[in-house]
Amino acid sequence: MTSDSPTTVHFAIPGDLQTLTGGYGYDRRLIVGLQQQGVQVAVLPLSGLYPMPDAAATADAEARFAALPDGSLVIADGLAFGVMDDIAERHGKRLNIIALCHHPLALEAGLTQERARILHESEKRALDAAVAVVVTSAATATLLTQQFAIPVAKITIAPPGTDPQTFAPCKGNPPVLLTVATLIPRKAHDVLIDALAQIRHLPWVARFVGGAQFDPQWTAHLQDKVNSYRFGERIQFVGGVAELHDEYASADVFVLPSLFEGYGMVFAEALSFGLPVVAARAGAVPDVVPDTAGLLAPPGDVDALADALTSILKDTALRNRLQQGAQQAAAKLPAWNDTAKIVAQLIKEVTNR
Repeated sequence: MTSDSPTTVHFAIPGDLQTLTGGYGYDRRLIVGLQQQGVQVAVLPLSGLYPMPDAAATADAEARFAALPDGSLVIADGLAFGVMDDIAERHGKRLNIIALCHHPLALEAGLTQERARILHESEKRALDAAVAVVVTSAATATLLTQQFAIPVAKITIAPPGTDPQTFAPCKGNPPVLLTVATLIPRKAHDVLIDALAQIRHLPWVARFVGGAQFDPQWTAHLQDKVNSYRFGERIQFVGGVAELHDEYASADVFVLPSLFEGYGMVFAEALSFGLPVVAARAGAVPDVVPDTAGLLAPPGDVDALADALTSILKDTALRNRLQQGAQQAAAKLPAWNDTAKIVAQLIKEVTNR
């Protein structure tokens, strides 16, 4: 990609690009990184109703894709693309569509079996129609090859980057347990709340940082659960936070027992601050969090999570070792420039085919 003949890519993104989630954060940083690599990026806005679009949202997406000239290069965010199978098949032969799969939609927690089946089928059709697929982890790449029959050669792994940070002192009294995640079932805040109820005799405070707008009913369920345990101010629902630096810097342990993660950018961010991690051994989490930096429990296992939290809170030597392990892991994390270079190279290859 030379400066005198820049490549233009249309980045199809549903809803508000400034939404405070890891997926949107990845998209924002990728756009900036691609521009720095000499790629012109034109955002192709799609309805915020995705991945559950109504007829108007689908018609709007169809019109936007139909308006693109033959041969146009498109990166389509999987939050929408996974249910755009008809559009993908209709335009896949004339457009160069690169699918960006943060994690398969069918693996979202709380879905009925029928809804998961429909999402799996639609996402497979959409991915089949793409010329290439970008994923954020080797775990997701393996999942797509095994469960969606996507050829290995079609997949490019572009892990999220991190920014270098000053390590958190981890001297809180009581220790601050930080969770950064939107309030949705897959993030398993309910499991964490039940685990915290088992260790209420230990000193700690917990901060749940993340937006509630994606599933208000689930948020109400979580708040009712916290109230039923009479935690008082020990668990704080902070809401969405645009700048997370102060949250990480003032935390002592990062805790998030997600049932599945396609990568888990917040785990890498926690490591970049040198925070020891307690999480679930699910999806790509073990790839991001080495055993030297965290304790991983089986997904959904309240007792095991409570045991891990007990260990890290009571055993100061263990917590110090994991903190040192997190600091060592931080030095090995990729930078956002690395992410952009990988995708820019893929764009170049697709353009030259």
